[in-house]
Amino acid sequence: MKKLLKILLVLLLVVVLAVGGLFGFLTVTEYKPAAVESLDVPPPPGTAALRENEPLDIVSWNIGYAGLGAASDFFMDGGTHSRAADRDAVGRYLDGIASYLYDGAAPDLILLQEVDTDAARTYGVNEAERLGAGVSLHALNYSCPFVPIPMPPIGKVHSGLLTTTNRTVDRAERVALPCPFSWPLSTANLKRCLLVSHLPIEGTDKELTLVNLHLEAYDEGEGKIAQTRQLMGLLEEEYLKGNYVIAGGDFNQVFPGGLERYPNEHPDLWTPGILEEASLPEGFRYVCDLSVPSCRLLNQPYDPSDLVNTQYYVIDGFILSPNVQLNAAETVDLGFADSDHNPVRISVTLG
Repeated sequence: MKKLLKILLVLLLVVVLAVGGLFGFLTVTEYKPAAVESLDVPPPPGTAALRENEPLDIVSWNIGYAGLGAASDFFMDGGTHSRAADRDAVGRYLDGIASYLYDGAAPDLILLQEVDTDAARTYGVNEAERLGAGVSLHALNYSCPFVPIPMPPIGKVHSGLLTTTNRTVDRAERVALPCPFSWPLSTANLKRCLLVSHLPIEGTDKELTLVNLHLEAYDEGEGKIAQTRQLMGLLEEEYLKGNYVIAGGDFNQVFPGGLERYPNEHPDLWTPGILEEASLPEGFRYVCDLSVPSCRLLNQPYDPSDLVNTQYYVIDGFILSPNVQLNAAETVDLGFADSDHNPVRISVTLG
């Protein structure tokens, strides 16, 4: 009995030391970005400045780190997986994503979310390098040397927002958003941000302030609210400077009318926030397409014939300032083949 007790105590000590060592390592290596960080803007390779009264095509797409296509589920949504099946799967998903963006849509401005640069879940593939073209800007919002959940662990993650364009960008910055998680959860969690790009308008002293965003997903709600409040403040501030302002991305909040179109039948698995019209600065507006879902729940591989377990949302879209004219908006139905989100495309005119 004494020998057994001794063995159990040794095992307990090993577990305690291992857990303590892990938390110590994650604490020391925790990603702690500054409130605002300037990003390097690569030299424009033959890009042109924007012009007023010129139609402008923009696509926003959460690509699900090229690991969450139609065959995938995700452990935080009621599934079991956390990474792509293999490196070849990442390549196939990236091929499909790039094909739409560059062979099909060919927009002037591209806002992508969940773009890995070096992550175990996507086998080290640099997706920003693969999908970037022209002026390409990447802002980290998830950087951790070892994410210890689930089993097997996610491991190393370096991922973030990617804005890429064939137009001139003067400057860009990473703007930190409030983090709703405290220690120890914060050590291996996302550090959300806004990727803010400033594009000159030819013949004027104005600029387009373009904001790429991916707001909180798995919090209790306070994070989304605080991050949305900061976003709205930045948008209003830029508009009051006389600029055109466009924000696009994954809000992880349902756009007005979205719940009526796609009721949440699985709140026990995931409940998005709700975007309120009252949250917008005066004159601003939300832009989305309710006719096609922009996102699906990852409780299981995609099966549109399973009407009971297949859950849709409209959580991706844009916010436009009063001086930006909307010409068209469309969520492109790609059948969630290469991501758990569909791309959202808009055409706008500045002025």
